[in-house]
Amino acid sequence: MGLTAAVLAVDAGNSKTDVAVIAPDGTVLSTARGGGFRPPADGLEGAMTALSATVTEALETAGVPRAAHVSACLANADLPVEEKELTEAVASRAWSDTVTVRNDTFAVLRAGVPEPRGVAVVCGAGINCVGLRPDGRTARFPALGRISGDWGGGWALAEEALWHAARADDGRGEATALTTALPAHYGVPGMPALIEALHLHRIPPHRRHEAAPVLFATAAQGDPVSRAVVDRQAGEIVTMATVALTRLDLLDEETPVVLGGSVLAARHPLLMEGIRTRLATAAPRAVPHVVTASPVLGAALLGLDDVAAPPEAHERLRAHFP
Repeated sequence: MGLTAAVLAVDAGNSKTDVAVIAPDGTVLSTARGGGFRPPADGLEGAMTALSATVTEALETAGVPRAAHVSACLANADLPVEEKELTEAVASRAWSDTVTVRNDTFAVLRAGVPEPRGVAVVCGAGINCVGLRPDGRTARFPALGRISGDWGGGWALAEEALWHAARADDGRGEATALTTALPAHYGVPGMPALIEALHLHRIPPHRRHEAAPVLFATAAQGDPVSRAVVDRQAGEIVTMATVALTRLDLLDEETPVVLGGSVLAARHPLLMEGIRTRLATAAPRAVPHVVTASPVLGAALLGLDDVAAPPEAHERLRAHFP
């Protein structure tokens, strides 16, 4: 009798894709990693072709032709219309009998909670927040950047650091140690040279995100301007979490608040203390913690939830992912 797969789990972010094939008892039959999932940049068909290669590798390694259910947590599944389009695209590949597509933030949430109940805030390149209850109720935000009311994440923090340093250097803004810390990091003599190098792409655009760690280091040294930016980020994270808790009627219950993404995974002391302090006031019963498990675990657990797998299957799956 051949192997069978209950769940094909997909966690596809902008930078990488992880796939896991899960047996009905929660055993991990195979995993595979591929490149990022970027429909806005590569087009839907191009993104699906890249995803298909990773899925095919995982299925072939597992020795199964398909799974009963696909649980796909995908970047850029921010709006219901996008979820619908992506669900149709995944279903058309015939990888399974049934398909559920969710935003990839749900994978971070489920990876960090023992049951599908809680709130997650992801602060990586950008920022997003979702919440989930066992009855299927969810809370979420469009997470499309400033046009949907968002502020924060590594890219925004880097831009903020550069903005404050430029204004301090030319006299429009409050003095800040960023005016020397940022040029020193990039190896240029001062802010005018840094601005010119960034504008003319002598420093590649993708290196702008390096300003965010400089911001945190400068804040840790006591710079008031940098500390104010970090404090604002803590406030945004807590505001999103509190709104999600409120929408799900969880504000008065002890509820996990999962913190994920590269900015939060770094556990910058000032940021973490700001989050804890603000959350203790806004949502005293919330229990924050940083998740370190792979998000594909969350996608797989959501898949086991979808197919009503027994608790021991969930436990066996978790044991595979340290």
